[in-house]
Amino acid sequence: MFTYNEETRAYWFNPTSFENDAQFTLIGIVVGLALYNNIILDMRFPMVVYRKLMGQKGTFEDLNELSPTLFRSLTSMLEYQGDDMEDVFMQSFQVGFTDVFGAKLTHDLRPDGSQVMVNRTNVQEFADSYAAFLLNVSVERQFGAFRRGFNMVTDESPLWLLFRPDEVELLVCGSKDYDFRELEAGTEYDGGFTRDSPSVRRFWEVVHEQLTEEQRRRLLEFTTGSDRVPVGGLRKLKLIVARNGPDTDRLPTAHTCFNVLLLPDYRSGEKMKEMLLKAITYSKGFGML
Repeated sequence: MFTYNEETRAYWFNPTSFENDAQFTLIGIVVGLALYNNIILDMRFPMVVYRKLMGQKGTFEDLNELSPTLFRSLTSMLEYQGDDMEDVFMQSFQVGFTDVFGAKLTHDLRPDGSQVMVNRTNVQEFADSYAAFLLNVSVERQFGAFRRGFNMVTDESPLWLLFRPDEVELLVCGSKDYDFRELEAGTEYDGGFTRDSPSVRRFWEVVHEQLTEEQRRRLLEFTTGSDRVPVGGLRKLKLIVARNGPDTDRLPTAHTCFNVLLLPDYRSGEKMKEMLLKAITYSKGFGML
């Protein structure tokens, strides 16, 4: 249903998907329900998705976030000053793409586009038409169904009057403003742990002083299911650190639905760090409950 861009780590609607509209509508409903229930989703869409949800159209500038490489290529054409553009770029008003089976397909950006070469007089039209095709025309069916599902949940709310597209993204996906001191301040303890327990103090010492920024994000994802921060900061997550037995060689585990980190009572800071790093590094596919 979606394509993945390794460069941006973002998903986009697959214009050649065979899935019916109901599947895209269902995804839109899930996103709307997450917003309605204040649930953060680990869902990486480019900003243009939220602009389109609010009734706007994708433009050339939006390509920079969807496909930076393509954006740079088209920008180089726009900035080219030579009179030999047709010979240098050899680009017609036709774009190529592949379907789900890998077959090569083409689309004319204007009538008989394969016969019209891009030159200095029409290069802006080419760039705008290319962006409009990728962002609007090619995914009109898929995105239309997705938006219908989203509107089923949000249509009666003042969402469009109160928020900008970037603020809607913040509500759905959270922010990237990490302050783990705030997370510590809002954390609760269970199973025999208190704020002053030696293992708890060792845990926060490791988090604040010995983990890299990337490792802290992995810890956040391991514990909550997402590496994004809800509106209001990490204090709003209400993390629970629960004692999970005495010192052991077992790794920490997590109940991501309830933001609970099950932490054995490790006897040293070195062991605490070792076990945490193993858990957050190799947790993909197992260990996240």
